[in-house]
Parts: sequence; C-alpha cells; structure tokens
Amino acid sequence: MSANPEQATLEQATQEQAVTEQALAQLFTEAHTEHHFSDASVSDEVIRQLYELTKLGPTGFNAQPARYLFIRSLAQKEKLVAHVSSANRDKTLAAPVNLIVAYDTQFHHQLTEQFPAYDARSFFEKSPDWIEPTARLNAALQAGYLIIAARALGLSVGPMSGFNAEQINASFFADDQYKAFLLLNIGYLAQPSSQKRGPRLSFEKAVNIS
Repeated sequence: MSANPEQATLEQATQEQAVTEQALAQLFTEAHTEHHFSDASVSDEVIRQLYELTKLGPTGFNAQPARYLFIRSLAQKEKLVAHVSSANRDKTLAAPVNLIVAYDTQFHHQLTEQFPAYDARSFFEKSPDWIEPTARLNAALQAGYLIIAARALGLSVGPMSGFNAEQINASFFADDQYKAFLLLNIGYLAQPSSQKRGPRLSFEKAVNIS
C-alpha cells in the first residue's frame, strides 16, 4: 500500500474505473492479427459504428486526416489485389471487408471547424512542409484506434503493408488528394484463434522511467 494516503485513494479509484480483464483480453492480451475469417458479412451499421468510435481518438489539433475506403464487392476486391503482393492476394480476396486507410493532404482546410481555439489552418498554409508529416502521423494514430475499436465490436483485423501505394492511389484516389498507407482485412472469426503471439520487447528493453 502507498505511504501517501491521497495517492492510495487515487490508485484505488483508478483501478475501480479500469475495464475488466475480459475486455483487456478482447482488446489486447488475447487479440491477434488475423487473416482467416468466417463468411459472415460486416454490415453498413457495424462499419458506421466502427467509424463513430474511431473518430473520438485524440489527434494533434483534433485533426481528422484519415480517410477510409471499405471494399466488399468482388469487382473492387479484384481491382485492389492487382496492387498487393502475391502473399497478400488470397487473404485479401477472402476477407469479408478490405479497408484502404489513406491520409488527406488537404486535411488542414477543415481545422477551422475541428480546432476553433487556434487558427491551425493558417499555420499549415504558412508552413506547408508540416502538412504531410502531420497528416500521416495523425492518420496512423487513427488507424490504430480503428483496430482497437474493431476488436471492441467483436471484429478481427489483419493489417498489411505489402502493396503498391502509388498504384492504389491511381486506381482509387484519382484526384491525388488522398494517399494510401495501410490496408486492413476485417471480419469475424469462424472459431477462436490457435496461433501463438509473436515475441514482444520486454518492459526493461523498451521503457525508461526518469
């Protein structure tokens, strides 16, 4: 027990607010990257729920640079797999939903609405070299939130980086405003995964407290 009563009270209150072990297992400890799903479709309603949760994750300037293209039709899947690595083609075709995550290179034009406390739009207009790295970083944050949100809704996700981004941009985002940087396979598992988790760095190798 902490020697500081106030600290002990705060820690106890925090523990009482924490999610359950079951929830932690679903989101983290028992969750895996997946590429083998059941035939169950992912409905428009679930996709909307997924976005409504994802958009709440914190970003710089409250920016929302991520753009999401969900693909379910066979014609669009075949268009997509022409631009992914051979190792990813079968799993992409088999997944109920494929998601192209891109970032909007013009995201800063919406900051007057999203971040009214500060004129962030003019900052990026005066410093255009900051636009793309800011868009990519915050869109990557949003992609991470989406993976956790999908798990919270009972979905499983398989992220992929083996694809030709320039070709995907040309095929799906012809105006050159959106830039693809991640693909996700999304669906429901037919049965619990039996695969073993890949190794992770230990706390001692990754963390310092100063």
